[in-house]
Amino acid sequence: MAEVNDRGFAKLKVPIGPSHPALEEPARFLFEVEGEKVIDVDYEIGYNHRSIERLCQERPFSKIVYLVERICGICSHAHPLNHVERVEDIADIEVPERAKYIRTIYAELERIHSHMLWAGIAGEEIGYHSLFMYTWREREKVMDLFEMLSGNRVMHGCNKIGGVKWNISDEQARSALGVLSYLDTAADKITKSVLKDSSIAERGKGVGCLSKEDAIRLGAVGPNARASGVAEDTRVMCKYAAYGDFDLEPQIAKDGDVVAQALVRLAELKQSIRLTEELIANLPDGPIQVEYGEIPPGRSVGRVEAPRGELIHYTETNGTRFFERIKIRAPTLANIPSYVPKFLGCQVADIPIIAASIDPCFSCSDRVTVIKDGKRKIVSAQELKTGRI
Repeated sequence: MAEVNDRGFAKLKVPIGPSHPALEEPARFLFEVEGEKVIDVDYEIGYNHRSIERLCQERPFSKIVYLVERICGICSHAHPLNHVERVEDIADIEVPERAKYIRTIYAELERIHSHMLWAGIAGEEIGYHSLFMYTWREREKVMDLFEMLSGNRVMHGCNKIGGVKWNISDEQARSALGVLSYLDTAADKITKSVLKDSSIAERGKGVGCLSKEDAIRLGAVGPNARASGVAEDTRVMCKYAAYGDFDLEPQIAKDGDVVAQALVRLAELKQSIRLTEELIANLPDGPIQVEYGEIPPGRSVGRVEAPRGELIHYTETNGTRFFERIKIRAPTLANIPSYVPKFLGCQVADIPIIAASIDPCFSCSDRVTVIKDGKRKIVSAQELKTGRI
């Protein structure tokens, strides 16, 4: 029999996941509720582990770019971009300026389509179906633009060690500027729809709040952190690719709720459209790739700003054509701990939109967990290498 408090509310445990309509990917949440109020939450990931880091140690350099590109369909440019920059850092490869600009164009187009995708999902989670239909229709323009530039809508195959594979012609540049002008108008309409609609204000204002102090304490990144007033953007701090040639200001909000998450992403949507137009207008002449020799032994760690936030890659080479170690920290893994303060005190009906608020990608965050004799086990490096766990 459920425990009943002095107000007559029963304390119940409500499981959500691993499979649930509110979750895009498998994860498990266990909520303790008192009436309709969430008073405790636990979470578990690991249902979609794919061993990509291990596979990176068993394939030659030429195949790894394609492998890390498939870590996440939304961040299919951010992962290989970070990867090739780590190898170029180890081998002291100087990438042509034109290649850096093309990499940055793809990165910002990826941010545009990701934030539009998020706006649509957020609308769907609160029953605002017309917003979902509209944003996903306009997002198709970005996907078509990717197809024009690379031949692919999702996996672009753009990056390679020493530069990029696909150039941008003058005709493609003109077409892209036309699409971006259209998207700029669409972004204004999306912003107006989100910020002026009373149903969004009522469903999102004060819901899923994350304070600035908690965001810093829990290591939140990306729009999830910037919505709480943390003015950190890896594009500004690290100035990788061609970002050092442009002035960018982190887009922030202060309330840390669902509406603040929308404010940040919509502001970044406009910012990315403007930046992509500047990149195309200032695209330098010259080659798009350079030749390189053997990759020496070395280590490199670096960060890029994926649409969901700071993405870290660690790469270690050993002088052969195979990597010694590749380690990846995806932004969702950093953002998952912030779920706890977001959920505490919320209503059961708000769980789906709060879960979607950080724009989670569990498939690129999952890490293997070993359960032995009913207990979790920490696996040593030697056990992992030999497989004797």
